[in-house]
Amino acid sequence: MSYNDTVKDTLSRLEGSLSKHLDNIFLPLRTWTREVQISSCAGKPDETARGPPPASDESTHGEEAGRKIISISGLTKVFGPKPITAIKMLENGSSKKEVLEQTGMVVGLKNIALDVHEGEIFVVMGLSGSGKSTLLRCLNRLVEPTQGSIVINGTDIRDLDDKGLRKFRRTQMGMVFQNFGLLPHRTILDNVAYGLEVRGARAEERHARAQSMIELVGLKGYESAYPSALSGGMKQRVGLARALATDPAILLMDEAFSALDPLIRRSMQDELIDLHDKLQKTIVFVTHDLDEALRLGDRIAIMRDGEVVQVGTPEEILSNPSNEYVASFLNGIDRSKVMTCESLMKRPEVVISRKTGPRTALKMLDDSDQVIGFVVDRDRRFTGLVKAEGLLKALEAAKPLAAAVNTSVRTVKPDTKVEELIAILVETDYPIPVLNDDSILMGVIYPGSVMDKVRPDDVTASGEVAL
Repeated sequence: MSYNDTVKDTLSRLEGSLSKHLDNIFLPLRTWTREVQISSCAGKPDETARGPPPASDESTHGEEAGRKIISISGLTKVFGPKPITAIKMLENGSSKKEVLEQTGMVVGLKNIALDVHEGEIFVVMGLSGSGKSTLLRCLNRLVEPTQGSIVINGTDIRDLDDKGLRKFRRTQMGMVFQNFGLLPHRTILDNVAYGLEVRGARAEERHARAQSMIELVGLKGYESAYPSALSGGMKQRVGLARALATDPAILLMDEAFSALDPLIRRSMQDELIDLHDKLQKTIVFVTHDLDEALRLGDRIAIMRDGEVVQVGTPEEILSNPSNEYVASFLNGIDRSKVMTCESLMKRPEVVISRKTGPRTALKMLDDSDQVIGFVVDRDRRFTGLVKAEGLLKALEAAKPLAAAVNTSVRTVKPDTKVEELIAILVETDYPIPVLNDDSILMGVIYPGSVMDKVRPDDVTASGEVAL
């Protein structure tokens, strides 16, 4: 018998004779330690994952983003001479189509209830005629609502007279249109400064502010140029700078990038994301493009026939479409570009303290029917992972746990896109740890659970969505 075989045989006999004692001594302590560590790393002991919450207007993101800055309740808009007749029909269950056929009046919005939180990009999307642009224009009363309330920063704007409304628009809101809306006879500097000029700011003050906004959107050097000399993307940057120059609390953007070429449009989306990170403005963004909505939106409201059919974060909508109509929007969407690792992670089965011995660690794996454990230090920071075979080798060599720990482990953060995760999974053979900015173990992602989450939904004949 070789030396290694002798060692293995001796260890096997020792393990058998000491098994009962190990259980009595270590099992209660290990169980308690594992529960505490898992609870600390991944929430309550009974939680198995931090998946997407139910799709609703009161999403988690909204709480993180801040207080409600816009509250819309019962908002209805009817285009036509006798809106009350149309509203009564709606209240009695008539559809938008039925109202049009019987009265000739168009229902633009029907009983909208929404909240927008401070500092978020809130996207309103839908097909042509869904009411998305009408909703946006109601927020500054470019379109006059028929009924309902729109409370912005504590003020119901439907109660404002003309003078109060003009002041409110100048101080609280900026708007960026699809067609740029630049004044062709003014320089870029004067276009950007126009809102401040209307407000009555001195020339020196408004030009200084306009110059800083021009530089912010990357147009330094074009101050003296005229709009005719600029490309479409540059003109849209001017429109964005003009809206920001008055330092509004809320930025309204109506199909702002729709007229741009795809590459320029993508670039402008990047610009908007960067500007939002810097300025943290509340943005209400209207689009008919789902890819754009998913890329920009902290939350998204999907509209159909003047009604909001679902509100949620991109992941909530992708994971839990409210009906067949919403699910049909998602066909062909590459979920891996939208979903994050946070929605896929699960509680780690075995969390091992760095001070644990290899024999105890091996027993913990055996008790949980696992072959991999995740090692953390006293502050719950991730150290590495251990495999059962590595622990056996450490035991054979009479070495501590550290000898079996693999510290060269690929990790991800909760907000890492699944697209990046998939590239990592291809190169690894272990569950991927999810760490926060302090390297604390938040959860793990098991390879087998990824594809079921990111593959496109199948809409069944009954209209249900199979996930």
